Amino acid sequence: MSVTTPPGARPPGRRGRSQLEGLLVLGVIVAIMWALEAINALASNQLSVSDGIYARNVDHVWAIFTAPFLHFSWQHLVANTIPFAFMGLIIALQGARRLLLVTLIVIVVAGLGTWLIAPSGTDTAGASGVVFGYATYLFARGFFNRSALELLTGLVVGVVWGGALLSSIVPHYGVSWQAHACGAIGGVVAAYLLRRDRPRQMGPGAMSPLDRALAS
Repeated sequence: MSVTTPPGARPPGRRGRSQLEGLLVLGVIVAIMWALEAINALASNQLSVSDGIYARNVDHVWAIFTAPFLHFSWQHLVANTIPFAFMGLIIALQGARRLLLVTLIVIVVAGLGTWLIAPSGTDTAGASGVVFGYATYLFARGFFNRSALELLTGLVVGVVWGGALLSSIVPHYGVSWQAHACGAIGGVVAAYLLRRDRPRQMGPGAMSPLDRALAS
């Protein structure tokens, strides 16, 4: 008897290896954030001051790629690590490539959005924008892929973290609602760009248009 796999789907062994690679990448990202905070603490927060996002500072726009990995205190880091790891774990099960693409898209959208609309002179750092992006990605992908399982996963994320996330969008002192709102937009953008083509005709491992473009 012959067995075929749907177009674009990964064989079971390869899928397991991809998931393991995704978990490894997630662990490395978290380890980098903690290592940077250790250095930052020893340097009296100089890293988060020098490499955070400063609104509309053209010479400092590159900081959109460094700010998500920097925090202003251990408490700030811990508060972001827990939801980052929880939601990152779910995305990592789609593989290292998917985790990296989602993270990159969210970082760019959240970073540029914060750079554009945050108050002048403010320094924005922390992974919370990425956390919001992960949350909306997990919810929105179910709509774009027309997947009941992915919609259910998004609803679970909403039940667990929805209250805390929504309260963080409300403007209040010391919290960058701009990063949170722009990160949430970035998650929806990532879900759209990484959607599967014709999900009802193709298998669960079908490649997204962006995945195919990068692979070509």
